[in-house]
Amino acid sequence: MERRVRMMTGAAALVAGAAAVFGQQAVASEPDAGQQVDRTSMAGAMQRDLGLSASQVEARLTAEKQAAQAEERARRQLGQGFGGAWFDAASGRLVVGATGDAASTMRSSSATEVRQVARSEQQLTAYQARLDAAKASAPDTVPGWYVDVTTNTVVVQTRESGVRRAEAFARKAGVPAGAVTVQVTSEAPRPLDVVGGNAYYIGGSRCSIGFAVTGGFVTAGHCGSRGDTTSSPSGTFAGSSFPGNDYAYVQTPGQALIGAVNNYAGGTVRVQGSSDAPVGSSICRSGSTTGWRCGTIQARNASVTYVEGTITGLIRTSACAEPGDSGGSAISGTQAQGVTSGGSGNCSSGGTTYFQPVNEILNAYGVSLVTS
Repeated sequence: MERRVRMMTGAAALVAGAAAVFGQQAVASEPDAGQQVDRTSMAGAMQRDLGLSASQVEARLTAEKQAAQAEERARRQLGQGFGGAWFDAASGRLVVGATGDAASTMRSSSATEVRQVARSEQQLTAYQARLDAAKASAPDTVPGWYVDVTTNTVVVQTRESGVRRAEAFARKAGVPAGAVTVQVTSEAPRPLDVVGGNAYYIGGSRCSIGFAVTGGFVTAGHCGSRGDTTSSPSGTFAGSSFPGNDYAYVQTPGQALIGAVNNYAGGTVRVQGSSDAPVGSSICRSGSTTGWRCGTIQARNASVTYVEGTITGLIRTSACAEPGDSGGSAISGTQAQGVTSGGSGNCSSGGTTYFQPVNEILNAYGVSLVTS
């Protein structure tokens, strides 16, 4: 059997968080001024965490916005031949995978590079679903798996001692050997501690607000159960799902709801929508422990196993965080991406953070994002 094995070092326990703003002054209504404030606050964190200059940050944010639009067009044009897409930070272009004859229907351009791939995104997602269905039989040396569009495979992570068991797990789940990359890792993901962000309190514990939505806010499911009450702001968990998912909806009658995220620099970043950013795009998050931090999106539709059970459909990122940032928001540009679930690592050594996609939460509870 062909073995694809990647080594990955690092990892200790990491987390993330951010905050929708309740009851603070709304972001300035003058569009150009507001955008300048947003980009200024984001630029400092991106320069620090991604090693970019101020001009490189501006160029990257512009290129990522164009890449997100190009990905939508590529999906429509290629249909079932769409093999995934990702933002290449080095070239500033969107790389689009295309299968079979579909590759000849789309040409590369100054903004887009088309590559022939063996498997469509639909096929990779189906293989991911097979692994998810077999999660009960996953070895204890396997902390998670996800679709990696950059390699056109499904990555199965494993401790170094469990490579053969990881291969056997994928094989028994019905995933072809050539479609699997076994990645050796020391990661030990866990849900984040219930503290952090623009805090709200549940009894003697606290969590971070994710995003303001109609009637309240969304956050992580491991922060509380349906019927639990919160304070500062006052509210009630109207719904919660964990494990399997990691999301919750808290209703906060009478509270001012602001479509913004705390940047921990005395200001906020506006939320203007929830369009998915391509793999490879920058993503920023905030929390009371580590403040405003940025990284890149490494994968979507990732599955990760905590002690409490396996969570599926997560966004895997390189943004760092630490205990105390749980439940908060993650944003790419001005587009909401998700709420913090858990991960491994810290902001001294780096690590991996997983986010529950925000659009899934909005659909689950039939609520709408509050935007600026």
